[in-house]
Amino acid sequence: MEIETKIKIENLKAIKEKLLALGCQVEKDFYREWNIFYDFPDGRLTKNKQALRLRVIGKKTFLTFKGQPLKSRSFKIREELEIELKNFKTFKKILKKLGLKQIFEYRKKRMLLRKDRVKVCLDESEAGCFIEMEGKRSDLVRLARQLGFSRKDFVTTDYVQMIKAIREQNHSSSSSNSSSDSSNSSSNSSSSSSVSSSDSKSSS
Repeated sequence: MEIETKIKIENLKAIKEKLLALGCQVEKDFYREWNIFYDFPDGRLTKNKQALRLRVIGKKTFLTFKGQPLKSRSFKIREELEIELKNFKTFKKILKKLGLKQIFEYRKKRMLLRKDRVKVCLDESEAGCFIEMEGKRSDLVRLARQLGFSRKDFVTTDYVQMIKAIREQNHSSSSSNSSSDSSNSSSNSSSSSSVSSSDSKSSS
């Protein structure tokens, strides 16, 4: 059972220095992740708040199943099952044969640290920078306080939801700007036509 929470941060370097001062050990310096999510055509996994993810880190690939989250205000609590795969391309073909299709993907940079029983990740993504902590609830609250945060700073929304919202907002803004540009172009064209017509009458 995975218990985790996130906190949005402004300065990754400052938080990293605080973590190191508190005795955190760096297990893996910043590396890039590629996360790909799959679902059936009827969207049954999404409807049940479950997730099937392929995560690619360098030459390694991991398949993760995440169960439905349990109710919690401050933490994301859900079953997580994960295995390492030996052949990324072949497994993608297997998923396709089973009727699963890719529904979303995103990339992020991550640094992995550990403080006693707490797994700590520093993330840089489309949604911004976050510190993600995983472990016992009491340990997460304690470490957050040591960093100057409280429960009110905890974020349980996952990266998929945050990034989807940002991409949809950007797409909406882009569409709105395109419509505005098209309208202005049409208006300018109409004005030019009127001027041209006026000039024609004056010369005649």
